[in-house]
Amino acid sequence: MTSSIPDPLACIISAEPFDAPDAQRLRAAQRIEIDSTYGRDTEPGEKPTAESITAFFLARDAAGTPLGCGGLREIEDGIVEIKRMYVRSEARGIGVATAILRQLEESARELGSPAVVLETGTEQRRAIAFYEREGFTRIANFGPYRGAPLSVCYSKIL
Repeated sequence: MTSSIPDPLACIISAEPFDAPDAQRLRAAQRIEIDSTYGRDTEPGEKPTAESITAFFLARDAAGTPLGCGGLREIEDGIVEIKRMYVRSEARGIGVATAILRQLEESARELGSPAVVLETGTEQRRAIAFYEREGFTRIANFGPYRGAPLSVCYSKIL
């Protein structure tokens, strides 16, 4: 019997342009999932663009199939924000998100960032549990997320 679940050990993380076709498809899938959770686009603030994203990574299986993505956007005082972190549903729970997060943290260190921050939604309980398990601490909502009732923010010192 052949399994369709990717092997996280075979997961390859590489830097790719934010606007590359596979990156666009993954971000579109994320948008559909989030919109179906909340019934609409609830993201406050300026949307990330190819110009505002400092680093963007895709995870692929050994066959080259895109499994997930994540990027970094510089915000202030050298701190970077994790943006568009997403893993396809069939690749969840096997280490793909952890591999992407480790790459994002490494890239943030290379940029000289003392910390990474992120925003996620109140209904994204799996994401909240994941970030807390990975050592992120809840912080007051920052920047465009201040006063946003559906946003929760986290930070991790590097």
